Amino acid sequence: MRFVFSSLITVSLALLWGLQPLSAAPQHALTVYGEAPRYPADFQHFDYVNPDAPKGGSMRRSALEIGQFDHLMPFTDKGLGVAQINGMLYSPLAVRSLDEPYTVYGLVAQKMERGQDGLSLRFYLNPKARFADGTPITASDVKYTYQLLMTQGSVQYRTEFAAVKDVQVESPTQVRFDFKHNDNRTLALDLASLPVFPEHWWKTRDFANGAGFEIPPGSGPYRIGHVDPGRTITFERDPDWWAKDLPVSRGLYNFDRFSIEYFGDIDVARQVLKGGAYDYNREFSATGYSIRYDGPALAQGLLQKAHLAKGAVQSSQGYVFNLSKPMFQDRRVRQALSLVWDFEWTNRQMMRDMYIRQNSFFSNSELAATQPPTPAELKILEPLRGTVPEEVFTRVYTSPKTDGSGFIRDKQLQALALMQEAGWTPRGDHLVNARGEPFSFTFLNAQSGIERMLLPYKRNLAQIGIQFDIRRIDPAQYLNRVMARDYDMIVTGYPVSTSPGSDLYNNFGSKVATDPGSSNYMALQDPAVDTLIDGLMKADNKQTMTDYARSLDRVLQWNYYWIPNYYPPGSSTVWWNRFGIPRVQASNGEAIETWWEVSPTPLTNEQFAARRGASALVSEMK
Repeated sequence: MRFVFSSLITVSLALLWGLQPLSAAPQHALTVYGEAPRYPADFQHFDYVNPDAPKGGSMRRSALEIGQFDHLMPFTDKGLGVAQINGMLYSPLAVRSLDEPYTVYGLVAQKMERGQDGLSLRFYLNPKARFADGTPITASDVKYTYQLLMTQGSVQYRTEFAAVKDVQVESPTQVRFDFKHNDNRTLALDLASLPVFPEHWWKTRDFANGAGFEIPPGSGPYRIGHVDPGRTITFERDPDWWAKDLPVSRGLYNFDRFSIEYFGDIDVARQVLKGGAYDYNREFSATGYSIRYDGPALAQGLLQKAHLAKGAVQSSQGYVFNLSKPMFQDRRVRQALSLVWDFEWTNRQMMRDMYIRQNSFFSNSELAATQPPTPAELKILEPLRGTVPEEVFTRVYTSPKTDGSGFIRDKQLQALALMQEAGWTPRGDHLVNARGEPFSFTFLNAQSGIERMLLPYKRNLAQIGIQFDIRRIDPAQYLNRVMARDYDMIVTGYPVSTSPGSDLYNNFGSKVATDPGSSNYMALQDPAVDTLIDGLMKADNKQTMTDYARSLDRVLQWNYYWIPNYYPPGSSTVWWNRFGIPRVQASNGEAIETWWEVSPTPLTNEQFAARRGASALVSEMK
């Protein structure tokens, strides 16, 4: 809330304090709306870790990205960096827990202090905090990092921290951020999640271009031991890490060596895993996960396959239209194209009916608009009447549904009617506009396997006179074209948070629609969407935030800005069976930083069961 001076005494004190905002007591944790965190100040470890997990051994995993990294640092928009550097090499001011909606606990920052008026945030650094070269982490490093990211880092930082007015170094271990306004409730937590870079090292390096492959000193639990440019990076655990005994670190970062393998093709990555060349793959292909790992190793349990973190909110995924293309600017066209993608047939024939159809941009969360709008939501939406589809006021959106037979004549007839309303009429085998130009568009792709999912869609479109092409290009070329918004349609995913904030601007905001570093792959410029994001950001309690999120969801849904895909019943994960896993799973992710080595070689189900004290079996995890 905004603090009100109520007496001359208070005014006098404020003058004595240099007119700085009054603050609450320093806290060990920050939550979005000031609610109590799950873990008290004297907590010993997170519930989802094994605090007695042994250190040692190794893990090799595949990168989440397809393609080769061309530099190390992942904080810029140029090329591809190594995402795990954020957290493994560089510790953040505060670390996010994986069993709460959005709460951060101090790491580099021992305590955090919000101004009572919401216009400032002060960090008290842990005096033990050190970079790997022995240099203390200071408030000047925090300020330097912030300024470096805002001037040379990804555009997401400039969007996320636009409300920061100033940064003041108050002492070597104390730094304060002042805000322009107190509308953004997640700003404090987002700032607390920042890493801290060593100013003495980076001030002579080319940060804006990723600084190549030179290994910088970090502050986290690992150092970089080896780099095979573009292909492999190996982290080595620092046994003298300054934060190893903190409650936020206990039971985490157990492997002595942690390697990440990069592949240009997901089929190749899958085959290399099956050959035993690495240990762990987070599978994003529904078909690949469903059928491509079958064999003796899986049957014996040497290879494990499971949906982990089943309670986690899943990313939203869909085929997105590039709305800067004239042919997609009519809502009726987008609706027609959505009608003829047959999820039920695809799920049955290719994915063993395993996956769940996406309906919402906040799927599997309480923010999804799955019921008629409440009075509170209608109050939010009413000022937008006439600028948003009328359906948002009266109907619940559901994705088109078929009987799974593969015959969708009814949907095709509906699509044809919509196309004709939009000015596209049959001529021979094509739908053409008033100038006689045929309707055609191209799906840009950089990964193998997806063509199989798209070919039935291509057939369904051809049957109503629409030409649909699928173009496969290499990952580097794909990245450049996506950043330039040079495509008609792509598949993309949006991470979903139960406490969304400035990330929504990055995904859907008009100001970043054509910015190469943003995730607004739709090139969406919708004033109504901007208004709803603004309202969500300014919400001062969870219920109001939820009302705005559901209202935003309705507007995005009924505008048919994408063809929603599907999500799995958890994180689709495959690994060789040689790791211990805590019995209590993190609810917000697979959390492999909590795993540890049980055996240097894979074990069968029977062999693993014989080591009951080492870990839970997959079937026993909660």
